[in-house]
Amino acid sequence: MTKGTSSFGKRRNKTHTLCRRCGSKAYHLQKSTCGKCGYPAKRKRKYNWSAKAKRRNTTGTGRMRHLKIVYRRFRYSFHVWIIIAFVSLIKIISLTNWCKIRVLA
Repeated sequence: MTKGTSSFGKRRNKTHTLCRRCGSKAYHLQKSTCGKCGYPAKRKRKYNWSAKAKRRNTTGTGRMRHLKIVYRRFRYSFHVWIIIAFVSLIKIISLTNWCKIRVLA
């Protein structure tokens, strides 16, 4: 058997398909594992020897639907907007009561 043209002719079966978790074409069909994220393992696959890969897949590269709200709330100690809303509501109520008293008198 030669290692060249005749060997390349035998390559017609797909070994990898799309991964459900990361979406890359690295899910090995016979091994039933993803070479990129490690699915179906519970923990995501990552190694310190690949700093670039960690940078590509770390927190902040996606949407961060929840975390961006948490970061914003952290800046104001998680409660400032509630206090401001409460104080403004009290001011509005006191002003309307003062106006009613003024009109009646």
